Amino acid sequence: MNYTISQKFFFDAAHTLKREMEADSSRRVHGHTYNAEVFLCGQPDLQTGMVMDLGRVRREVEQLRGKLDHHLLDDVAGLGPPTLENLCRFILENLQPRLPALSAVRVWRESAGDSCTLSL
Repeated sequence: MNYTISQKFFFDAAHTLKREMEADSSRRVHGHTYNAEVFLCGQPDLQTGMVMDLGRVRREVEQLRGKLDHHLLDDVAGLGPPTLENLCRFILENLQPRLPALSAVRVWRESAGDSCTLSL
């Protein structure tokens, strides 16, 4: 039996995107409020009773959030085209070294109803 804990956060960011559908509006600089959630899976430590201290998770998430919040995503090194898929990968790659129990990342835009989940 494994336990899964999670931490949600959000960031506001602008971007452009080259795509076939809704091409004109996507090519212009525009912004979104992105929601994200990171999931950590494992067994609780016998001493602490926790899979991981959520204070540690929040600290790591806040450091990552600073790389995305109020930035032009097109300019974020290592992100690639600013799609939901690439945001999931970017978050996972940046957090996994410090949060080894990381098992999934979800990014969504509430206003559009779009989401992506990357699971290990």
